[in-house]
Amino acid sequence: MIVDKFRKIFTLDNYIVPVAAVIMGLFVGAIVMLVGGYDPILAYSSLFTQVFGDMYDFGEAIREMTPFILTGLAVAFAFRAGLFNIGADGQLLIGMTAATFVGIKFTGLPFYIHAPLAVIAGGLFGGLWAAIVGFLKAKRGINEVITSIMMNWVGFYGANYVVNHFLLVPGTQQSENIAPTASISIHFLTGIFGNARLHWGTLIALVAVVFFYVYLWKTKQGYEVRAVGLNPNAAGYAGINVGRNIIKTMFISGVFAGLAGAFQVLGVFQYQSVFASSPGYGFDGIAVALLGMNNPFGVLLAAILYGTLTYGSAGMSFGADVPPELVKIVIGAIIFFIAAQGIVRWVLGPFYGKRKKEKVL
Repeated sequence: MIVDKFRKIFTLDNYIVPVAAVIMGLFVGAIVMLVGGYDPILAYSSLFTQVFGDMYDFGEAIREMTPFILTGLAVAFAFRAGLFNIGADGQLLIGMTAATFVGIKFTGLPFYIHAPLAVIAGGLFGGLWAAIVGFLKAKRGINEVITSIMMNWVGFYGANYVVNHFLLVPGTQQSENIAPTASISIHFLTGIFGNARLHWGTLIALVAVVFFYVYLWKTKQGYEVRAVGLNPNAAGYAGINVGRNIIKTMFISGVFAGLAGAFQVLGVFQYQSVFASSPGYGFDGIAVALLGMNNPFGVLLAAILYGTLTYGSAGMSFGADVPPELVKIVIGAIIFFIAAQGIVRWVLGPFYGKRKKEKVL
């Protein structure tokens, strides 16, 4: 029974097409490197050596993947309701700022209260920030793409304002350090992985993947969200409150993004900077969601790939003298092939034909 359920999730298209797209993207990247006079074999080997060469780099690569998992889930969750959440970057910053504020100002609390409170604040404020977009969509019919882009900038400057006026260390461009009781670092794993900045947020991100699947495919509320995403008019005719589901979906989406921001402060940096530009994790989440085809387990695998390529790009620079921008070309090529699945299926045509013949025989 369980095997049958997982077969429904991991159909042939769900894993063959993305894997083929990744291979084709890496191949395109290799061609670009050859044209530029670089050795693609050395470049890719340097990339993977950077990630898997020692325990520290492996731990840091895992840390790098965590925000991609959560922002990818944020975008994918909204996609499932037919919403395009481009505001994950702003939601991440609002969640980050809320967690930083609680981590610095709420001193005197024991760690088992302080750290969870800071995490909850990050997720809650990120969710509320996204719910504003959902409310405007549900009650006023305003396109969520426009409002979420605008809210990114409001969140960006709002986060910098709070840090500048309430949390800043004089003479610097960063906040005070959070209290040790608000940290979610995993100290015993940090020692094992050569002082890599591992934290509990990675485990919570994995729980979020499971929550995504269970909520959407195993609950009535998730069924309503998917129904609204497939056809809001039909969902409304069937008695589903479309507006309420839009707001709820955006709130949950924002919680994912807000947690990503909270974990960056509470688990990685222990402080928040005054940003000169957007950190970009929310926009990377769009790419991760596309690579994962809006499936929670696909998002997890896509985040692992994205984090590997992103962290490993430094190895390409040092080991093969390849500009790290070429990694973006590889990622862009992979996304292209994911989006243009007709090309991938055309390339895989002989494979599909062979499988059909085998079934007939």
